[in-house]
Amino acid sequence: MKQLPVIPERDLQYQFMRASGPGGQNVNKVATAVQLRFDLQGTAALSASVKARLRILAGSRVTNEGALLISARNHRTQEGNRRDALARLHDLIARALVEPKKRRATRPTQGSQRRRLEHKRQHQTTKRLRGPVGED
Repeated sequence: MKQLPVIPERDLQYQFMRASGPGGQNVNKVATAVQLRFDLQGTAALSASVKARLRILAGSRVTNEGALLISARNHRTQEGNRRDALARLHDLIARALVEPKKRRATRPTQGSQRRRLEHKRQHQTTKRLRGPVGED
């Protein structure tokens, strides 16, 4: 697997907000959920082909401006959610770095063609035998 490129801090923006879930009264006072905004279109750390694959993998998480949004709110601390969002971004980038293998067109073997046609003949015979019985 390829090594992950270093993502410059200028391409990342963190926005903290209040999260739902565990935390008691603290959940109403402290902004622990994080939204990571990665400038996918403007980053120079990734090649054009990796950006295209990342855009497909991210799907609806990419905005019209070309930014990738990742929300994290599973942890009770800002730092935990920030690390979680960054880890998910790294995982997406790692998956985008893998180039899909090109499909090579192959021809069916002579044996497979013969077996297919034989199976068709058997199936045809079976169906013909299910038909109405002729009168003598």
